[in-house]
Amino acid sequence: MTNSIAGSPDPDPPDAQESLPSDDLARRHRRDAAKLAPGLYVVATPIGNLGDITLRALAALAGADVIACEDTRVTRKLLDRYGISTPLTPYHEHNAEKARPRLLRRLAEGGAIALVSDAGTPLVSDPGFKLVRAARGAGHAVSALPGPSALLAALTVAGLPTDQFFFAGFLPPKQAARRARIAELARVPATLVLFEAAPRIAATLADLAAGLGNREAALCRELTKLHEEVRRGDLAKLAQDCAAADVRGEIVLVIAPPLPAQRPSLDDADALLRQALERVSLKDAVSEVAQVTGLPRRDVYQRALALTQAQAENAKDANHGAPR
Repeated sequence: MTNSIAGSPDPDPPDAQESLPSDDLARRHRRDAAKLAPGLYVVATPIGNLGDITLRALAALAGADVIACEDTRVTRKLLDRYGISTPLTPYHEHNAEKARPRLLRRLAEGGAIALVSDAGTPLVSDPGFKLVRAARGAGHAVSALPGPSALLAALTVAGLPTDQFFFAGFLPPKQAARRARIAELARVPATLVLFEAAPRIAATLADLAAGLGNREAALCRELTKLHEEVRRGDLAKLAQDCAAADVRGEIVLVIAPPLPAQRPSLDDADALLRQALERVSLKDAVSEVAQVTGLPRRDVYQRALALTQAQAENAKDANHGAPR
């Protein structure tokens, strides 16, 4: 599986120890952790700072029969920090086809399995949904234990609209496919959220600037980790900055939605109608302007009638005022 921001978390920030539960609290969770009821538990884990684990997640990890994880070395670091000794079993993209039947058999035998990824919320940009779907299809209970998510963390610090957003995961690594995907995303009327690897970030930003226009964006790097950074600016400026720097770490891009297309006003329609009426009939002028502006045909027709009537009255007044 590849989680929200994949990769091993960096060491905790200098003040992280103050934010972590005390050793007494961790011991109490180990002592009080009751065995979980049978089923699959989808557990969110920290994306960097180990203090971001929830109390419910600690209890679930301690009370499960086994923890299915992306990389046992990464998850072991988290368990060691809180003194949890639940057995680990690898479950990731490369072994899922073989590991999934074994996990389903364990569930059928009444087992309680906690599913985690290296960092963040499982199933966000990873194939864990196949296990969830298979477990539900077999009639097993599936429970979500929400918590850290790089996607939501980036949205909260980007300072861009959050009323509508579209998560597009990773863009294709090859430029031609990437540009084609960006062209599709250009039509999405919402804030875009993307994951990207550091070695490709400059090229990706350049393609985004070319395909989306110079939208405002935020580059969120190493969220909750020691070297957390949020860079804001337009896509072209961010591309230029990244091309000139050695960018490292895990990255989430948040990109502003497209500006709403400005609908032409009736004054704009009047100007277009005057030009069209000099060339074509009133009927054709109305059809042409309605199509170009997107304004209701009835409104354009009424404006055209008013214009032709005004032109006729002006011509009449001009004739009356002419010398005889």
